[in-house]
Amino acid sequence: MFKAFSFWRRTGLGLVAGLAVTTAAAQFPDKPIRIIVPFPPGGSSDTIARLLANGMKDKLGQPVLVENKPGAGTIIGTDMVAKGAADGYTLLWMTTPFAINATLFKQLPYDPIKDFTPVSLVTTGPLALIVHPTSPYKTVGELVAAAKKQPGKLTYGSSGNGGSPHLTSEMFKSVAGFDAVHVPYKGSAPSVQDLIAGQTSFVFDTVFLTAPFVQAGRARALAVTGRARAATLPDVPTMVEAGVPGFVATSWLGLAAPSQTPKDVVARLSAAADEVLRNPDIRASLTKQGMDPAGGSPEDAARHVAAEIAWWGKAVRDSGAKPD
Repeated sequence: MFKAFSFWRRTGLGLVAGLAVTTAAAQFPDKPIRIIVPFPPGGSSDTIARLLANGMKDKLGQPVLVENKPGAGTIIGTDMVAKGAADGYTLLWMTTPFAINATLFKQLPYDPIKDFTPVSLVTTGPLALIVHPTSPYKTVGELVAAAKKQPGKLTYGSSGNGGSPHLTSEMFKSVAGFDAVHVPYKGSAPSVQDLIAGQTSFVFDTVFLTAPFVQAGRARALAVTGRARAATLPDVPTMVEAGVPGFVATSWLGLAAPSQTPKDVVARLSAAADEVLRNPDIRASLTKQGMDPAGGSPEDAARHVAAEIAWWGKAVRDSGAKPD
């Protein structure tokens, strides 16, 4: 008799807990939502996060606030979300470093796979390979040929050790079979500025950052790293078109929640983000900035994140990159 009572008591509690979760999800959201951006305010990532947050506010009927928590190569803000309440009210602005850090750092305070549930892939975007406008290299082939003739003479700038510009450059060197000297900077802007000043031979960085300099004639783009040409640089070939088979690398932005967030809450957030990303004005704004609007389901986002962790993991291992 006691065992039977105990069984029904446990089952009853389970039913109550289940009903409570379902009710909470049905009422979601009933208070403001925070998106933790692990970068300082003002950059392109932060700007797009605010654009999405403003659109999601209208879809969800609650304020969606952006809170900047920079530091430690995005780890501080990311860890804050990993250890936050799994209720859908605290989200992570997930970017390419999320995937890179999974391999770059031997130990993280969170598990990139187990501690997060991807909500939405917001944008993807290629990097551009640029040189100075007076550079003798007008094609990727010419750059590679010169680098092979003069091993270690060419230099390339990047935003810092272990960032996507650095790792993309290292993968380019590996695939094309040449050597060049890495010049790390404290961020992408100074790296590109020194390329424009003629201090380095080439740079990979986002089309968002590089396209205005190319369009103004202050840099020459040899290729972009996407699967297709960039809308803002339509005359610039992809790396594959330029003769580097299979070379595709993208930067990306997305949303994630703590892993135990209820599935219907995740679905609600994902649907709101997807609706914003279908807005023609939003899409036009993102495309103008060199981004490809994405969207889709949480499952689509999860597949993308897993593939990116694998791709950048190989880049980290092959390059031997270490964090600054």
